[in-house]
Amino acid sequence: MLAIFQDEHFTKVLQHVSIETNINKPAVVCLSGGMDSTSLLLNLLASGHSIFGISFRYGQKHAIELDFLSRNIEYLGGKGLIVRHEVIDVTSIGRLFHSALLQDDWQIPLGHYEQENMRETVVPNRNAIFASIAYGWALSIGNEHQQVVQLGLGVHSGDHAIYPDCRPEFYQDLWKAFQSGNWNSERVELFLPYLNIDKAAILRDAQRTAAELGLDFDLVFSNTLTSYLPGPGGVAHGLTGSDVERILAFHAIGRRDPIEYSCGWEQALVQALELADPRP
Repeated sequence: MLAIFQDEHFTKVLQHVSIETNINKPAVVCLSGGMDSTSLLLNLLASGHSIFGISFRYGQKHAIELDFLSRNIEYLGGKGLIVRHEVIDVTSIGRLFHSALLQDDWQIPLGHYEQENMRETVVPNRNAIFASIAYGWALSIGNEHQQVVQLGLGVHSGDHAIYPDCRPEFYQDLWKAFQSGNWNSERVELFLPYLNIDKAAILRDAQRTAAELGLDFDLVFSNTLTSYLPGPGGVAHGLTGSDVERILAFHAIGRRDPIEYSCGWEQALVQALELADPRP
């Protein structure tokens, strides 16, 4: 099942699944430490799910994102929101793949995601691999406890098309493969609430759920990392495609991004706006 939010007032166009549980509404969610998966985590917590978080160390240059994630998990735990978290090391697989995100001698491209060189940040088959491992865990939980488990992924297709593994048709085909290749596949249901909305809408959802959970929105998102080229301590670069998209999203909702940028927030915003509208 694909659960989708519309941007305007976040109208739910598909119903949530009613789950009879021993564990309270179990959900496996892929967590990168970035703003999308963090927003999804808040969404599932606000819906009363028991969270099984899974992250991957795959040789990414920006692996410090996992340190940021651990800060948020600690913060949530202090609020009584418990996240069981597993980090899966697939670095050996990552060494086989050709991507600017993985190879030290390949510079991360700078600019807006609409630019052709942003394809250099694609990691071949990454989302299929991560989703497959997460699905296996979700199905194992479902079989062990005789329950339905949500599998939550924070993917969104956005306004650009450089990542084919973020498109709706990819997940439709992948889900068919998971269902045909597993017994008891009805025990896992796919939850992709952000698939057809943009980054600003994702942040608006996080504003809503943070308020419902009594969380400090700025603190939560200061403990996230989106930059593909972070500096010492995880200071965001400001000019990678992931930086620019995040900056524009915070600007769209009328908020200052709480993370630190190497050039400062004001200059980072000026640069992002120029890249988004490169008129002379």
